[in-house]
Amino acid sequence: MTDHLIETFEDGIATLTMNRPEARNALSGEMLEALSEAALRLAGDPKVRVVVLTGTGNAFCAGGDVKGFAADNTRGPDAASGPSFEARTHSLRTGMELSRWLHEMPKPTLAVIPGAAAGAGLSMALACDMRIAANEAKMTTAFSKIAVSGDYGGSYFMSHLVGSAKARELYFMADVITGAEAAQLGLVNRAVPAADLPREAAALAQRLASLPTLAIGQMKKNLNRAEHGSLADVLDSEAIHMIRTMMTEDHKSASQAFVDKRPPVFNGR
Repeated sequence: MTDHLIETFEDGIATLTMNRPEARNALSGEMLEALSEAALRLAGDPKVRVVVLTGTGNAFCAGGDVKGFAADNTRGPDAASGPSFEARTHSLRTGMELSRWLHEMPKPTLAVIPGAAAGAGLSMALACDMRIAANEAKMTTAFSKIAVSGDYGGSYFMSHLVGSAKARELYFMADVITGAEAAQLGLVNRAVPAADLPREAAALAQRLASLPTLAIGQMKKNLNRAEHGSLADVLDSEAIHMIRTMMTEDHKSASQAFVDKRPPVFNGR
């Protein structure tokens, strides 16, 4: 257990709140371990219908702990007491599975961005299915400012969301953009005044939780396949997942509700 991550659950909505307000919720080892454990567990929990990722206070996540990087670097890259290149690479790659779980888990994920989202923090927000931000929230890739190339899948998600040319600009220049500007670029789904963010985010999470969870999970597989597969790959995926969802209780009850001209109620079965 760690106080670097707060987990709550209500009405099918699991909320993971990064909790290091004194550091703008910069990632710590404890936080990353807790996030990874929670994402894997929630992905398989049938009671969970949507996962919300956010940060406490006026920040989402400022990314990696740059002060920690600086302290490690004082030893030098070849310090005998430090881990090897291979060990460091393996450790980082293992931690980055968090982004894959946010992107691929069989239920919707929503990033709620009240303020700063930088570096790996921005990458994790982009890994989620949808994003809602305060108009005033500040976002930046930040990596070039400390002469690193970036991690947690940001280059993949950014390129798919805004295209290669704009992604390269945002990565190379590391300019700060607001939530409102991010909405115009398509980096976030919507941006609202900061005072309205809690209410708007809660309404969006509730709407996502009301959807047919099993069907949403299959839709995600199709959409993820469409990001890099051929048309034939996508057609195969759609056929498999369409038949699979037609066998669910949600589909059967929703079809009858359509005939009866009444709103469907989905139970995730």
